Amino acid sequence: MKNKKLSTLIALVLFSTLTFAQGTLADYNRAYSMKEKYSSKNVFYSNITPEWIDKTPVFWYIRNTPNGKFYIVVNADKKTNSVLFDTKKLALELNKASEQEVKAENLSLLKLQVNHSLDSLSFVFNGKNWNYAIKTNKLTDNGLLPPIPKPRNWMEVDDEKDSSPVPSPDGKYTAYIKDNNIYVKDLSTEKEKRLSIDGTTGNYYSAYIQWSPDSKKVASFKIRPVEKNYVYYVESSPSDQLQPKLHKQEYTKPGDELRFKTPGIFDIKSGSNLIPSTALFSHQYDLTGLKWNKNSKAITFEYNQRGHQVYRVLEMSAETGNVRTIVNETSDTYVNYPRYFRYDLSDETQLIWMSERDNWNHLYMYNRLTGEPEYQITKGHWYVREVIRVDEKKKQIYFSANGMKKDEDPYLIRYYRIDFDGKNLTCLTPEEGMHQAWFSADMKYLVDVYSMVNKAPIAVLREAKDGKIIMPLEKADISQLLTNGWKAPEVFKAKGRDEKTDMWGIIIRPSNFDPNKKYPVIEYIYSGPGDQYVPKKFISYNWNMTAIAELGFIVVQVDGMGTSFRSRAFENMCYKNLKDAGLPDHIAWLKAAAEKYPQMDITRVGIFGASAGGQESTAAVLFHPEFYKAAYSACGCHDNRMDKIWWNELWMGYPIGKQYEECSNVTNAHLLKHPLMLVVGELDDNVDPSSTMQLVNALIKANKNFELIVLPGIHHTMGESFGEHKRFDFFTHQLLHTNPPTWSLVKYK
Repeated sequence: MKNKKLSTLIALVLFSTLTFAQGTLADYNRAYSMKEKYSSKNVFYSNITPEWIDKTPVFWYIRNTPNGKFYIVVNADKKTNSVLFDTKKLALELNKASEQEVKAENLSLLKLQVNHSLDSLSFVFNGKNWNYAIKTNKLTDNGLLPPIPKPRNWMEVDDEKDSSPVPSPDGKYTAYIKDNNIYVKDLSTEKEKRLSIDGTTGNYYSAYIQWSPDSKKVASFKIRPVEKNYVYYVESSPSDQLQPKLHKQEYTKPGDELRFKTPGIFDIKSGSNLIPSTALFSHQYDLTGLKWNKNSKAITFEYNQRGHQVYRVLEMSAETGNVRTIVNETSDTYVNYPRYFRYDLSDETQLIWMSERDNWNHLYMYNRLTGEPEYQITKGHWYVREVIRVDEKKKQIYFSANGMKKDEDPYLIRYYRIDFDGKNLTCLTPEEGMHQAWFSADMKYLVDVYSMVNKAPIAVLREAKDGKIIMPLEKADISQLLTNGWKAPEVFKAKGRDEKTDMWGIIIRPSNFDPNKKYPVIEYIYSGPGDQYVPKKFISYNWNMTAIAELGFIVVQVDGMGTSFRSRAFENMCYKNLKDAGLPDHIAWLKAAAEKYPQMDITRVGIFGASAGGQESTAAVLFHPEFYKAAYSACGCHDNRMDKIWWNELWMGYPIGKQYEECSNVTNAHLLKHPLMLVVGELDDNVDPSSTMQLVNALIKANKNFELIVLPGIHHTMGESFGEHKRFDFFTHQLLHTNPPTWSLVKYK
């Protein structure tokens, strides 16, 4: 019996030794100090964002040095660089003119424009427009900025009712909407003519009227609107009054009725019109891109079918009104229309089209006359990311892509050039890293900045024809970061659920990491289709991961199946299955990491995220309670029927079916077995706050214990500073099994 007690005591002592000094006041204070210690201000000769000066071979950028900012100008032809202007002189003039302290070492000029002769600057500073003559040191105050009109909320659908009269190409007419119909006015006689007669409030013509190049006809969409849907918010604690305020916002959700568009063509002299059959665009999510062909004989427009399994480029004859298909993109899951790219060649016999039809995102040459692809331009098990320029004269395409090199991280982006016929593929940025390039207007040069999460940025000037480096620009200096204790995240790969496909992620350890200790693991998650989320570029301070690791955790992030830019099959795991969230891949990856690094205690794994990550972190503890033991979920779209239409009908499908219920955290709330903290901003204008409250309601009905934080006056959020501290305390208590320090003792920096 004594031996058993002694063994138990020894085990407890060993366990306490392994977990000692985690979640203490010192850990909290160190965690909050990281924002300053690892700030980008401690990284020099970095953050290069070049600005090419119009069509010249000259560009400027800001050089961040230990002594402050300097504005540098580079002439690519001459291979020279120099200081653009004396920041001390300009700061002194701004100090006098604005009557406020302006420090030369931190001079920030917004919307800076440099003239061709490099002797004059125009910029915005302190709410005013300014001009500065460099040689004469003359500063001119050009007055206050005009009021910025309030932009349309991103959830609002453009009704296409507001537009100025549209002039004809020959300058003889204007076209406009009056009383929901299309009118034209002869500018020489001021006589107006009504072209349409059937426009009504419930079926009106779009004000975005398009003239034919020969000025003989106009085209516009006729729009049958629907009743708008709204989300309502109560602002409990407004700053300007005692009583709460009620707000509403236009918000279309999955399954809601959508408007219907029909194109029409009108002859301005005869008054005749052509209204086509809607057979090829009858089940609309949207019609977009109305545009005249150069010969004035047809218009083209694009049809996105409801449910996103059909996407068409259509052409309507201006002579017969017949509609034919130029491109017909189909899928048994979804056409990934956010990846859209189309380029019409100038002779209008061909177009370049982007498609995932061969399981990878590639470019195709289409015959506009037959409506069939002629050939595939890019090929291979890699992914075209963006088309930068189509050079018809040289018959070349400049583009970015990832995954072309098989022996490295498949998400790293490089820049390429290829001929129209698919030959002479040339890599312009060959070094390993995540590249970002800025090309000169004539495509003769490019500025290339590349880095990795564990490699500081390098900026160079290259020839665009072959990628040859012309001159170095900057190499980031991170010596101050290293002095402050910074350590790079570890890039880690391991097989996913299929035991074949590599999953890529990062591991962040506390700065005082002790290889002899055990650390609980926290996963930061934002998953799902539409992007790839694990950082690939160098960042000194990771806002989601760096600080919380200091409390005594190993923090990870990984891209699993259901995310983008690998292959269509890789991403399609999400289809009608957003609850999957790649979590089986994350679990396999974490198990592999823990096998390599025994310091990772995967019996204590927590997870947190916001928005889609809020949904996914809750799903982790609901559907994988054997692995995930605690979740912090902010502003989650916990039921996809409650969220915005464009995200959810694309990935979850249409019509609304049982898959929405199966993926709902609300429906599955009764499965909760582990600690859960829910956070929501009462004014969240991205995800309806009711999504969180309906989950709360379901948890209460299922008699589940959980925590809820409602943030007054806050929109879409991870939790703000208050929520961050609550997140720290939550995981300290649930995974470290210790009481967090008193808030008043914590030093916030």
